[in-house]
Amino acid sequence: MKRRNFLKALPAAALTLAGCGQNRTAPANTASLVFDHSYPLDYATQFSADCYEGGYVMIDIPDAGRFLVVPEGAAEVDDLPEDVVVLRQPLDHIYLVSTSVMDLFVHLDALDSIALSGTKAEGWYVEEARQAMQEGRIAYAGKYSAPDYERILAAGCTLAIENTMVLHDPEVKEQLEKFGVPVLVERSSYESGPLARMEWLKLYGILLNKTEMAEEVFRQKVEQVAPILEQENTGKTAAFFSITTNNLITVRRTSDYVAQMVGMAGGVYIFDDLEGETSAQSTIKLPLETFYARAKDADVLIYNSTIEGVMETRDQLIEKCPMLADFKAVQSGDCWCTAQSLFQQSMELADLISDMNLVFTEGSPDPASLRFLQRIV
Repeated sequence: MKRRNFLKALPAAALTLAGCGQNRTAPANTASLVFDHSYPLDYATQFSADCYEGGYVMIDIPDAGRFLVVPEGAAEVDDLPEDVVVLRQPLDHIYLVSTSVMDLFVHLDALDSIALSGTKAEGWYVEEARQAMQEGRIAYAGKYSAPDYERILAAGCTLAIENTMVLHDPEVKEQLEKFGVPVLVERSSYESGPLARMEWLKLYGILLNKTEMAEEVFRQKVEQVAPILEQENTGKTAAFFSITTNNLITVRRTSDYVAQMVGMAGGVYIFDDLEGETSAQSTIKLPLETFYARAKDADVLIYNSTIEGVMETRDQLIEKCPMLADFKAVQSGDCWCTAQSLFQQSMELADLISDMNLVFTEGSPDPASLRFLQRIV
């Protein structure tokens, strides 16, 4: 597949969606939904949205539910199916648990819509979130498995945004809903490509009545990677990995979005035949011997720092896993480490693609030109 095929042309309609997510006040006697159009998406497959007259929008997240976004001041809708959760705008007292969503709110200039966080201030790599918590503008309300219900209710919470981890504690979701707090389980992590994950910005644009801003920001991100996708592939092989405390190697499955980013950036992901048991499984653990056999001759190694910490030197890397001393990329110095902030900064995947591209095409790019990769010296 040509790299440019990762990119689809954005239709003009995606930039001007009159009536979708705009807070036009519906007539007082509105009692039923009149379909207008489906919201166009170019990459995301894990949600869809239908726009109705009067500014109503029905969001459908497979396996997570349907949500009717009702404009501020609009009439209630009669005869809604029981499974539809009503979200009335403005949604301005949100309990945000999913860390990957915070960066989307920052890009929508909507941090003031979040009242509560499921992560403490010191757990945020998104600087704006950390600062907001330190200044008391966002309060800690407990992690996903142990929310502070009293604080959530006292804050007048209008929506809880969770990731799929909450499904391991279904009683939490049930309790929040029992208290009248709608729960949206976001599934952007199930998207197979980086542009699809970033397109979830549009879902939050709908929720926050900021569709035009969401579409413009997303368009800019797509344009950032477009020239890279027109380049010829370098043919350089790359492994993206981390080392666990029990001496297993964690790599990305072949169809995972990180593996796709290697290809988009002009490299070749060396594990071209690894798939997990389910589509939700993004990583696979390999024995040291298997990793050695498959990745010893890879041109580039990229170490994922987000779980096990940053690697700054090759000596540190070899101390953690001595067999790496034999690897081609370790001997040549073509080893790189990601910034720990990477997976909280969901809208910056275009920057990581750019970083990888510079590594593949230039070999020794200016460190000042890189945002999420640093050389392991």
